[in-house]
Amino acid sequence: MPRSSVNRRYRLQGFIGPILASMAVWIACLLLMTLAAHAQSSLSEGYAKEVAPLSSSERAGSEIWFNATAFNDRFFTYGFQQRLGGAIDWYGILAAEKKRDIFQAWGGIPDPDCCIPGDANCPAKSLAETYGFQYCPGDAALLSFIGKTGYRDPACDLKDAPVADKDQRQNACDLHFGTSTGILGLRKFPNPRFKKEAWLKLNGSLESWEGYRAALDIYPGDKQTKPNRLLDGSVEPPFRIGMACGGCHIGYKPGKPPLDANKPAWENIDGLVGNQYSRVSNLLGSGFGKHALEWQLIARARPGIVDTSALPMDYVSNPGTMNAIINFARRPLHEHDILKWRKADACAAGTSVDDCWCEPGKPGKCWQRSRKKELVPNILKGGEDSIGTEEAIQRVYFNIGSCSEQCWLNHIPDLRAADPKQRNYGQTPFDIGQCRRDCASFRAIEDRLPDLKAFFLSARPSDLWQARGLASPAALEAELDGTFFPGAVKRGRDIYAQQCASCHSSGKPPFDNTDFLATVPGDPTLRADWLGNDAVEPASEVGTYAGRAMHSNHMPSRVWEQYAAIDLRERPRDPARPEVMAGSGRGYDRNVSLLSAWAHAPFMHNNAIGPEICGKPADKAVDFYDQPYVDAAGKPLANPPACTPYDTSVAGRFALYVASMRDMLNPQSRIDKMHLLSDDIIIPIAPKLQNPELNERLGIEISLRVPKGYPALAINSLRFKDLIQDAVLQRTNEKKLDEKYAGILDAARLAELKSGLRRFILDAIVEDRPTVLDLVADRDKFVQSFYSNILDRVENRGHRFGETLSDQDKDALIAFVATL
Repeated sequence: MPRSSVNRRYRLQGFIGPILASMAVWIACLLLMTLAAHAQSSLSEGYAKEVAPLSSSERAGSEIWFNATAFNDRFFTYGFQQRLGGAIDWYGILAAEKKRDIFQAWGGIPDPDCCIPGDANCPAKSLAETYGFQYCPGDAALLSFIGKTGYRDPACDLKDAPVADKDQRQNACDLHFGTSTGILGLRKFPNPRFKKEAWLKLNGSLESWEGYRAALDIYPGDKQTKPNRLLDGSVEPPFRIGMACGGCHIGYKPGKPPLDANKPAWENIDGLVGNQYSRVSNLLGSGFGKHALEWQLIARARPGIVDTSALPMDYVSNPGTMNAIINFARRPLHEHDILKWRKADACAAGTSVDDCWCEPGKPGKCWQRSRKKELVPNILKGGEDSIGTEEAIQRVYFNIGSCSEQCWLNHIPDLRAADPKQRNYGQTPFDIGQCRRDCASFRAIEDRLPDLKAFFLSARPSDLWQARGLASPAALEAELDGTFFPGAVKRGRDIYAQQCASCHSSGKPPFDNTDFLATVPGDPTLRADWLGNDAVEPASEVGTYAGRAMHSNHMPSRVWEQYAAIDLRERPRDPARPEVMAGSGRGYDRNVSLLSAWAHAPFMHNNAIGPEICGKPADKAVDFYDQPYVDAAGKPLANPPACTPYDTSVAGRFALYVASMRDMLNPQSRIDKMHLLSDDIIIPIAPKLQNPELNERLGIEISLRVPKGYPALAINSLRFKDLIQDAVLQRTNEKKLDEKYAGILDAARLAELKSGLRRFILDAIVEDRPTVLDLVADRDKFVQSFYSNILDRVENRGHRFGETLSDQDKDALIAFVATL
């Protein structure tokens, strides 16, 4: 080869190296730009505008709160029915044709970015493309993976907040976002097990779910046994549905509500305010028949409350409101004795993984279990979540199904397991250390808890003066004085200081000169006073329906034991409660904050004080209003007060607040509220066998019937497993029965229990005939006395503070609290 050619070749090679390197850099930049664009595309323009003022940490926390399910779609598809014997009818809730009733029926917040296929400007042109659901951002990719594996979840593109040290966070993909279902907080994922041919054969078209939702007449003529095909694992739906924490907490901004509650914009939506219209309990019970025990345990609830113990069942009708998460930087702290996992640099050689663990491949990322006294907030209605704010946030994810198969499904009871020797007869403690090791989603959430906490701390109260568009608090005071009487607000402030602040202020007495409206220096949006002391008090002192105070899942040996401070779970039970209570720590309520009370009526932990609210959906089949008003005998009123239709406007919220305050301050005028069963409930004790020949040869059928019109609280809180177990022990091992109630019942009460059990058994076996025992009269009195976790029946009694005030002073107090 000529020398010139060789030189030319080498000269070209000299150029090619830098050119190729530059091209590689350029391609990498292009790829990063594409990924960044992809990540940005997961934020709609409206949502991105709303979170733009937040810090990078707060924005990441917001996205996780709104979208992360941490793989609980598997729980809601498979685990839910294993423990509860029923499924959720997702299509009945989320079908595109039902969009008009998302808010009115379910209290769900419609996603502003989703559309009905076939509508103008909707990318999907037919319902067949979306299997009958709405079309939402990201669905172009998601829909192409139905029935397939390989879907790349949008959480993989989360723009994490920067960290100071080496980034050792769990892969963001394990947050598992999916795409919206059309209701904010409910997320959908492509089901890789979906079979198109089987779906078409069952339903006739891709968009129809009617065959899939239909009842199965396995036992014709048996009204009690009516399973539906939602439980038939041979046919899987196109989507698996998961829930983010925002599913309960996303609501409408009190100060900037939508003009049409069914058509909000992102500027109307708040991720932390709490949804007082949500019917999550009805949603979870949507796939059950009303005759089922589980429907009564789960689905009977008024709007805005949810029983957080419904899945790890503790047999306590335990409703609680979806709290507004606001002004948390000023939340009071209390010293507790806490045994928990804390971050550590390393584990000593030979240390058990039960005491210290380091994540493999991530040097210095370790946790050690230790016991210390710390200042932490009391969280949940009775202060039960009390080992730290971040831990309390994470436990919410477990309560909605995250890590169920890896960590906690086998720690919660099977309602149908009646033999104490059976697996899942009762609860066992969730193990935080084991879950961290075995569940990637646990680590993905835990590594970003600082971001979630930062998002929480960004939330502020909703001030009525701003919601009304006034210039200042003084202008609101003038308006309220005009509505009630001159000087009402000032008079109300004095009453509040004298009669309310001891519970509803985070300051210290005396409160005569306290400025309850003061803000923190340097931050005019942050209130200095939390307007509650968060102290826990015996529920008997407050006198309201005690179900929430009797919550037991944080007691020793129960599922959330490790999320309760040692001193809290070992406190004595409220001695004034009449129930037969084993265990400790029960019977307490927490003094709540009254910040923005004008925006969050009705009142109390079960929303029972104040008018009943209802959605008035167009489809009457999803109208869940259940009028609770009863007479002195506990029978439904012939002419009960009408429910108040949902009204998210500023004026509507204020009117509901005033009516609820009047109801609270005038307990003598309240009409009793008591939810009653709408259908007979049959609880098999010795169940009928479906094989007639075996049924004839093996013995009698014994069932317990709870009749229509019976108080729902009585069956919701019945320890029916103990009743069955004790009936067996009475006949087979009376010594064990004595041991079980040692230290719980005195000799006289134990003798009464045994006598009642003998009568109960004789009723069941009379003449060896199939027997249905009605839970009425003396039998009911005996059963409830010994086996009910809650003996309260009226849901709106109690909190009689302020009832002796004059009518004018009550108006003054209503006026002042509206300014808080």
